[in-house]
Amino acid sequence: MVAYGIEDVPHTTLTSDQLARLKNHDGEQASLMAESIIAVDEWDNVIGPMSKIHAHQGPGSFHRAFSLLVFDSKNRLLLQQRSVDKVTFPGVWANTCCSHPLHESSELDEANAMGVKRAAVRKMEQELGVSPQQIDTKDMVFMTKMRYAARMNEEWIERELDHIIVMQADIEVNPNPNEVADTRWVTQEELEEMLLADGKDGEVVAPWFRCIAARIMTDAWWTAHGSQHELNALSDDDIHDMGDVTHMLPSATGADLLTSIGEVKGLVEQRIESSLRASQHDRLGKAMMHLVEGGGKRMRATLPWLVAKAVGDTHSGLLDIGAAIETVHNFTLIHDDIMDDDDVRRGRNAVHIEYGMPTAINAGDAMLAIAFERLVQAENLEPNDVAPLVNRIAWMVRRVSEGQQMDIEFEEQLDVDEADYLQMIEGKTAVMFLTCAEIGARISGADDETIELMAKWGLAVGLCFQLMDDLIDVLSDSATLGKPAGSDVAQGKRTLMIIHALGQPDQPAKDRLLLALGKGEDVNETTLSDALQALDELGSIQYARERAEAFHQEAHECLNQLQENPAIRALRELTDFQLARLH
Repeated sequence: MVAYGIEDVPHTTLTSDQLARLKNHDGEQASLMAESIIAVDEWDNVIGPMSKIHAHQGPGSFHRAFSLLVFDSKNRLLLQQRSVDKVTFPGVWANTCCSHPLHESSELDEANAMGVKRAAVRKMEQELGVSPQQIDTKDMVFMTKMRYAARMNEEWIERELDHIIVMQADIEVNPNPNEVADTRWVTQEELEEMLLADGKDGEVVAPWFRCIAARIMTDAWWTAHGSQHELNALSDDDIHDMGDVTHMLPSATGADLLTSIGEVKGLVEQRIESSLRASQHDRLGKAMMHLVEGGGKRMRATLPWLVAKAVGDTHSGLLDIGAAIETVHNFTLIHDDIMDDDDVRRGRNAVHIEYGMPTAINAGDAMLAIAFERLVQAENLEPNDVAPLVNRIAWMVRRVSEGQQMDIEFEEQLDVDEADYLQMIEGKTAVMFLTCAEIGARISGADDETIELMAKWGLAVGLCFQLMDDLIDVLSDSATLGKPAGSDVAQGKRTLMIIHALGQPDQPAKDRLLLALGKGEDVNETTLSDALQALDELGSIQYARERAEAFHQEAHECLNQLQENPAIRALRELTDFQLARLH
């Protein structure tokens, strides 16, 4: 199968958009992006076929891969430099052969890792011109697996469940220039020099190979490669969680916020759903899932991961933490809608409308317990980390409750000032952003100064978020909001705009506002609309916008203190998110 074409292997028909995105790439390499590879979950369970482009474009998706390491009898490892024609990671140095098994019976075979071994034989011929007669799957030893993500730029990413294979063979190579730019046999010392150079000499090591060489492959691999018995003794059935290793590629550029969220949103949602649907009572499980099924951006859920990516290391435990916090967030929304007497959330009935008040209250209570269950079961956490983490989330829940109680009481008070309001929204909204950012930084291994900085960033973002949310309530239409526009005014909520307006001298505009403020369902649409106009005339909308922009600037100043890296882009866009909704 030397230099095989797409017609020779299982493939899918690409969409016109996919074809358009490939038009500026090498034709032969572009055609191979239609290969049907194996989509898997985080635990390497097969989901089904997936085109190579779908697995690597935008947010990407987990898929099965292999990394073959061929040693010779002189104790050297064969490396290859990927061709500059490659769509993803062109020109980087990697292990002997790295590619994907295809979604067909022989390469799906998991017995003794035969599927990935057969794929390795196929690709060794196609990439390096090594005939199947020179190598044999019987000489290959499966060593372990690893899970990782590495972004090349805003369009292309690797998200692989990589099977690592070792063999010894004294082979002659005849590289396919469309696949391989160069090859090199290296000793252990020479490889270490390449890794330490970190691309400074112009030779960039692929992130996945750097993970294998620096984090998985031990000295024993170098001495045992000639003995299958010794290699088998070193092998395991683990899946090493490398997290996101984009920072290992010197030239990497980050993706936008929505793409960055999209990389892990589904993984967090799987965790949330598996926890909530575990209920033994069907109706209770459906009530808990009601708001989750209504969608949502999952900014809080993915924030620990996004922050960790920007300041340190990532692993799947951050997704468990995000799932726990998102479950807490949805629990508070269920109870908020009851307390605020809101019938609609995210464009659908509130839980107490859909399932009744008692079930809604019970569902919220259960979700709080389930969130802590998920938290203490989070992967990859050191035992000493669990108690402080639980304590911090518990503190967050308490602060949210305190903020909500202040919000309730403010509706009956006329003397609420700006300081009271900021204290209230810090608890009700901002503390969740603060906690997500602080925990993300702490779990990533960041130093105390960075942890404190990210907590400060989260607080500023959260305060800006709530101020902008209040503004959006009066400046957007009901269809956009998913709930009645101006509902905060009708309910008498003491937002910063209301506090500012009530502090103005008596005048007709203030009187028009008071005609609607706190009148609930008794206020008609015309009176409410006039009250919102009065807020503008009193300068209250502009004042709230200026305060929001001040917190927005404070958040950016925090990010400016971080060392620039690909993950910062998503945090900057998150900082801008609510402001952008009004422009």
